Amino acid sequence: MKRINSEKVFDVVITIVMGVIAVLFLLPLLNVLACSFSSPDKVVAGEVGLIPVEFTLDGYKKVFANDSLIRGFLNSLLYTFLGTVIQVTLQMLCAYPLSRRDFKGRKFLNIFLTLTMFISGGMIPTYLLISKLQMLDTMWAIIIPGCVSVSNIIVIRTYMSTSIPNELQEAARIDGCSDFQIFLRVILPLCRPILFVMVLYAIVGYWNNYFNALLYIQSTDLYPLQRVLQDMLVSNGNSLGGGDPNLQEQLKYVTIVVSSLPLLIIYPFFQKYFEKGVVMGGVKG
Repeated sequence: MKRINSEKVFDVVITIVMGVIAVLFLLPLLNVLACSFSSPDKVVAGEVGLIPVEFTLDGYKKVFANDSLIRGFLNSLLYTFLGTVIQVTLQMLCAYPLSRRDFKGRKFLNIFLTLTMFISGGMIPTYLLISKLQMLDTMWAIIIPGCVSVSNIIVIRTYMSTSIPNELQEAARIDGCSDFQIFLRVILPLCRPILFVMVLYAIVGYWNNYFNALLYIQSTDLYPLQRVLQDMLVSNGNSLGGGDPNLQEQLKYVTIVVSSLPLLIIYPFFQKYFEKGVVMGGVKG
């Protein structure tokens, strides 16, 4: 009985703590959303709290009428889609053999990949490499660098080795399946939770990435959305505000909402897989 009561108390305490943390995260988001729908004068005057004041859509009309933002939004969609497909495919193909106990090079490759997490060439050698590969000022300079994460590979490998019984693979091999068929017909269907987690990681990473564009992209036509927004912040919104400082301030909130909305929309579809995938992938090393 004491244990049951203590568990109930623990659940109540955790619920209260998580509720407070959720509110602390939610309040700034609601304030940004309210400012994006409020009158620019009221935003600058600091009169906007959690509810829009003098509701208006002028900021959104101004943003969606801007060609550079629309082009950056479409570029980010393209980079995110291609990058996610490439990243998840490579990581799954790399993690599968590393999860196989009968793979002879498993130990060496595990050590080799782990070392790359602590040792890197640095920014200048990476830039020279991208230049030699003739990827400067192309979309591949955004997609290819960092498209494989060793930490993600380790999580996927751990999930495969701990959550998928080896007997299933042996049974498939007895039925005449090749390694590639085992991967497609046995491993992938059972890896759905961790697969969705990796897809979510990739989407968030590529959508929020602006540093590669800052280093490797010169053409404004290839700028992703985050790079366009960075230029806007540097110029204090002059490219959209048309010289009106109040409107410039409001447009910053509008662009934050526009850039964050896609991630907020897709997250609920991945949430049910997120906890299971991360927990099962990180239980054992």
